[in-house]
Amino acid sequence: MELRHLRYFVTVAQELNFTRAAEKLNTVQPSLSQQIKDLEREVGVQLLERNNRKVGLTEAGQAFLKEALLSLEHAERAIQTARQIANAQQDQLNIGFVPVAEMKVFPYIMPNIRAHFPELKAQFHSLTDAEQFSALRNGQIDIAFTRYPGQLSEFDSIRIFDEPLTLIVPKDSPAAALPYVSIKSFENQDFVISDEQSSPQLHKLIQDFFKQSKLKVNVVQYSTNILLNVNLVGMGVGWSLVPAYVIPLLGDNIVVKKTLEPLPMIGLYANYRKDQKHVVIDLILKVLKEKFCVDLF
Repeated sequence: MELRHLRYFVTVAQELNFTRAAEKLNTVQPSLSQQIKDLEREVGVQLLERNNRKVGLTEAGQAFLKEALLSLEHAERAIQTARQIANAQQDQLNIGFVPVAEMKVFPYIMPNIRAHFPELKAQFHSLTDAEQFSALRNGQIDIAFTRYPGQLSEFDSIRIFDEPLTLIVPKDSPAAALPYVSIKSFENQDFVISDEQSSPQLHKLIQDFFKQSKLKVNVVQYSTNILLNVNLVGMGVGWSLVPAYVIPLLGDNIVVKKTLEPLPMIGLYANYRKDQKHVVIDLILKVLKEKFCVDLF
């Protein structure tokens, strides 16, 4: 018995009409009828009742249909799994990311990818959130690590973690010697903040925080990347709010200050296309779940 016999039978059973089933299967009615007869001969029982007006399932046919559907489902799953493994071994995985993923996520996922798929070529693409979602939709990247979840229904998004923003000030700033800093002291203070185009989510988060806190700060410089942001603070240009992951990158001329009031949190998300089946992405999600207690469902 071949899979095509099962597909032919299932289609006829669903359509209950040989002509419609033949059209759906891109074959001709006499050939389809012969295939069903061959199947019944091999099974040894009559599966369909036929007359000039309609086609119906016998009791044996109804039981056979249930098992045929399960067999086709299992066969399709086996085919997809084999293709996924073959693709993962032969192809490359394109990963989009924002800088935090490079420091906080890649050290966990990359050793696992290398261990399970040593022949896989991983290509990394440092892109803004918006650029990543565009590339993900167009198939240019396979997974995107972004600061906010994808908004389109064709994406699945999972939150990996939230991290707080941190206040950093120049070492020679009067605030550096204080045990704590109130956000009230932000008023009229010189600040360096991330540029809207290069880091739209971080830019919006900080601006919304200033607005909601009714703070008027003096933005003296917009930075196009987080390292420039840090370096400008070290040069004494102003204070800054940065994600906590940059703390290990700070030099001796920068001080991290605790605030009396809580600062905003910013998230990191993994996004992938719902219609894409890739065993390496499944592995990445498994590692994220283990390391960050990610809820995948």
